[in-house]
Amino acid sequence: MTEATTSADKARVRHPEKAHKPDNPVQKRKPAWIRVKAPTSATYQETRKIMRDHNLHTVCEEAACPNIGECWSKKHATMMILGSVCTRACAFCNIATGRPDQLDPHEPENVAKSVAKLGLNHVVITSVDRDDLPDGGAGHFAETILQIRKHSPGTTVEVLTPDFRRKQDALAIVVGAKPDVFNHNLETVPRLYGTVRPGARYFGSLHLLHQVKEMDPSIFTKSGIMVGLGEGPEEVHQVMDDLRSAEVDFMTIGQYLQPTPKHHPVHRFVEPAEFDTYKSRAFNKGFLMVSSSPLTRSSYFAGDDFARLRAARDARLAGKPVREADAVLAPGTAPNSAPIEPAAAAPAAD
Repeated sequence: MTEATTSADKARVRHPEKAHKPDNPVQKRKPAWIRVKAPTSATYQETRKIMRDHNLHTVCEEAACPNIGECWSKKHATMMILGSVCTRACAFCNIATGRPDQLDPHEPENVAKSVAKLGLNHVVITSVDRDDLPDGGAGHFAETILQIRKHSPGTTVEVLTPDFRRKQDALAIVVGAKPDVFNHNLETVPRLYGTVRPGARYFGSLHLLHQVKEMDPSIFTKSGIMVGLGEGPEEVHQVMDDLRSAEVDFMTIGQYLQPTPKHHPVHRFVEPAEFDTYKSRAFNKGFLMVSSSPLTRSSYFAGDDFARLRAARDARLAGKPVREADAVLAPGTAPNSAPIEPAAAAPAAD
């Protein structure tokens, strides 16, 4: 068997549950505001080497994130624990599905060592869904947080977890490890759950986020959705209201990008001005922090956003207004970086 054939076979079995589905059209040319530069920097390669040396998975690679070049060039990587195979079959996600890997008992420590080697002030830990495990992987999350605290005491930890559906006490295990930020994404509006996120329940995810605040009000909560899946503006506004009812502090909104023809199609590319409108609306509804742009992803500039989030809560506790302007960067700049050059007119790295 040739190397090319082996690669093709791997591609065919990455999403076995989607193999029988008809192809959806993929828009090959994306609008200018979606295009990104291909990763080429030496720091990107260094970050990649650290991940491989410690046998780690990242959601940046597995989910084909368009921001990987920019983030890894700054040594920002989102670690993905509990293996690389998911037990769910979401219509938007590029992570492999099927029979999951055995848990690596050394993974929490390897993640912590990588965090220390990268010198991260803030790290995001996410995972695949593990419906096969009695605790859904909650214990592994807790141990990873513990190891990061041990190896990098000054690093703040953000977790992006599954919904732990039907896993009694799983949430309490993760919350008990005291992450600084607890993130669980709603992903889309409730009307689209049946086709976009069939293995989850919208109100179950909302309840999970509210429970975190009930268990430990000091933990920041965060959730995000994708747009361009076929939702309407009023539905997005309702999601904002639902998240505020669950006392969620931080909302992210980004453009959905279709990974393969077997995935849910892009209904439309939402223009930057619409993202700005969503941001203003969300701030007006009381969120401490909002990130809304075409390339926004859950962990995009998460460290810088965490600093703003903490400052916003301090301001609110002091009786000062939380203003959108306090969280807005100068045009053409990224947090703690030099000005961004306009992206080259090339296909997005997705």
